[in-house]
Amino acid sequence: MAANRRNGMASPGHGLEDILSAAGPQPRTSLPNVATIVTTVAALYFGREVFLPIAIALLLTFALAPLVSALKRVGMPRLPAVIVSVFGAFAALALFSFIVVTQVSELAQNIPVYQTNILTKIRSLKETGVGGGIIARLSGVVERVGQEIDKQDASLPAATADKPQREPLPVEIVSREKPLEVLQNIVGPLISPLGSAGLIVIVVIFMLLEREDLRDRFIRLVGYGDLHRTTEALRDAGKRVGRYLLMQLVVNIVYAIPITVGLWILGIPNALLWGLLALALRFVPYIGPAIGMLLPLFLALAVAPGWSLVLWTAALFVVMELVTGNVVEPWLYGSRTGLSPLAIIVAAIFWTWLWGPLGLVLSTPLTVCLVVLGRHVPQFEFLDVLFGNEPVLEPHARLYQRLLAGDPDEATDHAEEMLEEKYLVEFYDKVAIPALLLGERDRVRGVMGDPQRRQVAASALTLVANLDENAQEEADEEDGPIVTGEASDDGDAAGEDEADLPDGTDMSVLCAGGRGELDDAAAAMLAQVLEVQGATASKAGFADMEPSSIRGLELDMIDTVVVGFLNRDSVKHARFLVRRLKRAKAALRVGIVFWSEAGNEDKEAAAKLAQDINADFVALGMVDAVLGALSKEPPVALKLVAKRRMRRKRAAPKKVSAVAAS
Repeated sequence: MAANRRNGMASPGHGLEDILSAAGPQPRTSLPNVATIVTTVAALYFGREVFLPIAIALLLTFALAPLVSALKRVGMPRLPAVIVSVFGAFAALALFSFIVVTQVSELAQNIPVYQTNILTKIRSLKETGVGGGIIARLSGVVERVGQEIDKQDASLPAATADKPQREPLPVEIVSREKPLEVLQNIVGPLISPLGSAGLIVIVVIFMLLEREDLRDRFIRLVGYGDLHRTTEALRDAGKRVGRYLLMQLVVNIVYAIPITVGLWILGIPNALLWGLLALALRFVPYIGPAIGMLLPLFLALAVAPGWSLVLWTAALFVVMELVTGNVVEPWLYGSRTGLSPLAIIVAAIFWTWLWGPLGLVLSTPLTVCLVVLGRHVPQFEFLDVLFGNEPVLEPHARLYQRLLAGDPDEATDHAEEMLEEKYLVEFYDKVAIPALLLGERDRVRGVMGDPQRRQVAASALTLVANLDENAQEEADEEDGPIVTGEASDDGDAAGEDEADLPDGTDMSVLCAGGRGELDDAAAAMLAQVLEVQGATASKAGFADMEPSSIRGLELDMIDTVVVGFLNRDSVKHARFLVRRLKRAKAALRVGIVFWSEAGNEDKEAAAKLAQDINADFVALGMVDAVLGALSKEPPVALKLVAKRRMRRKRAAPKKVSAVAAS
């Protein structure tokens, strides 16, 4: 477990100012204006007769491209490989359609046979009283509506004795259509779908034949200035969509075969039809499997007088959906589409409104293409933010948002997820401390008031308290010192950058905040890490570091005091605290931590600053703070008093001569 949680802790060396300065905010994602969105949606809606066949052809091209490449690898020329792939795919679709039509025709002939069973079930419901009230009310409503329709309209003149009611004359409609018109009425509705299918076949063939040329033209049109990014976008889009369509087909086949066999064993008529429909409808996200289940359930209700067949049929679909959704899909492709679940639902609604039922079927692969476009093209980054499944906030920004919202419980959940792969010291160093730095930056900018600052600090302290159990488990499971280091590209830690956190047994450390509540929260995190290392860690607030309160601290049993500052402009205050603490106890080691996002690598700058403020050590991150706090080195003697006396001696003769001159 320890090996799995090794993570990079080092970064390139920087100057002191670069290290102490916080990283700037991330650039804001630009959104298209309303006019652009409306124009695009209107073009897709009113031009659907043009765009829909092209979209279908594009997706089929993505799906068939791997098959064409495989045929080319075995030695088949491009043109025969394209023709075999395209006509093989459309032949399979034609066979599928023929089987479905045949099964539907057979089902239509047997529907009158099932009428008796349906009436029997309705009578049994009425006799047992289950739903009898509802059925009676519905029957009464239908009867009253029928009686109202049969009534003569009062506004019409009633028949009188002088004018007897005339009997209606029989009318016979004789068709005068010519044979050519009859043929046109039959063939006309078929021309449009057949024409669209033929157009799609031709477009797919030419897209597969000219795939490289189309790719080059697309690169020249939109991405010639960045060939690497555009090529990566095209490769990613083709890979994602092609894999999604292929894996979805495999999943649907694995789902449909047991459904067909199970319905046949249960005795449901036309089991092959329902299996094929389940295969096709499962391409429709979420609602497709439900629709594919309702029709066999209705038929099970009709073919048998009892209710057991209905229950067995429902159980078959539920079990297969659970197995497919929780075992087969994660095993084959998981969430490789790159879409969030909510994005899939929203995309299904949008494309259905835009292009109808075909848009519903195409919604997921089309949205995958848009997300890939947004992932690689900066102008469309908002698409990846809206529909992608990758976190849009960095971990430390996400944690700060939860702390700012006063929700430490959700912050704890995120922390525990990360602690499954990280040590506590790594989580605090890379996520929690940067989150507090965001809060300090907002305080300095004046956008965070005192109540918000106290709320963030209180939430952070609650987070630390919630992680006590994790800290205890980590302390119990670690037999040796924790090893942290920068991970290399091949996953191995770079030996020269590794740092072993020492054992803190029999050492007592006081962790204190420097100038505010947020500093206190950072000190609590450091204290918890020191406890994991076996040290006796106590905490003090920033108020305890005031001049009037420092002498009240119980420092007799304390080996080291570590004071942390989130504000990088606190060097003078740190020098003052070091002097006060060393005056209170001469044998005390005093360390200063200037918390930073940059890392812990500028050792020379930190050592120079420590010498300047007379501290035993200056740390810039959690690892160096732990190393300094648990160090066995003797304390640095206080030198500022001697320097001040020397300045006074040098200034005294000048003062005397000035008096004599006056």
